[in-house]
Amino acid sequence: MKSKVTEHLTQVKIFIGEVVSLVSTKNIVPHLHSVTKELRSERKKQQPCVLWFTGLSGSGKSTISSAVELKLYQRGHHTYLLDGDNVRHGINKDLAFSDEDRIENIRRIGELAKLFTDAGIIVLTAFISPFRADRRLVRQLFGDGEFIEVHMDTPLDECERRDSKGLYKKARAGEIKSFTGIDSNYELPEAAEITVKTAELGIEACADQIIDYLIANQLIGAARV
Repeated sequence: MKSKVTEHLTQVKIFIGEVVSLVSTKNIVPHLHSVTKELRSERKKQQPCVLWFTGLSGSGKSTISSAVELKLYQRGHHTYLLDGDNVRHGINKDLAFSDEDRIENIRRIGELAKLFTDAGIIVLTAFISPFRADRRLVRQLFGDGEFIEVHMDTPLDECERRDSKGLYKKARAGEIKSFTGIDSNYELPEAAEITVKTAELGIEACADQIIDYLIANQLIGAARV
């Protein structure tokens, strides 16, 4: 019998294959531009990458990613934060929360993040992205060291206690279906580059942990204004 992970990975591949098959690429040839990713990065004096924040609703993804972006901005870096709720009001407003739509949601964000890194930007993304297969496919879009998975390792009971949007209460009452952590699985990262325990650390300490990782891996300098 196939495991749930195997079944989901198969579903992802089938769905993406269906999306790709809708558009024939036979007569589409990528155009190489004079200004490259390397030149854009050199002009911005930074190493582009994507910080992929993943975790349950209420785990602190938006709060911590926003704090990290502010710290990067204060250091003089060029950044952009893609937040789940905000994106679903725009480019992904046509998507619901079925497995198929969740797959497409993450696929689009991955491609969008890739464009931002091509522009030399440090990208932060805050999405539940509950399935390992989806996160794995996004990782494959980037070069070595460019994709940094940040697991917001916050216990479910703490996320429910916070519940600033009242979503867990609605999910427990059956008003929201397929809610991650309640009646839809969240697959823990197997080897996230950064694990942040927001139930144990404050916002500043969590943000500093991520900044320290970027410095240690030479993605940003120790000091910059």
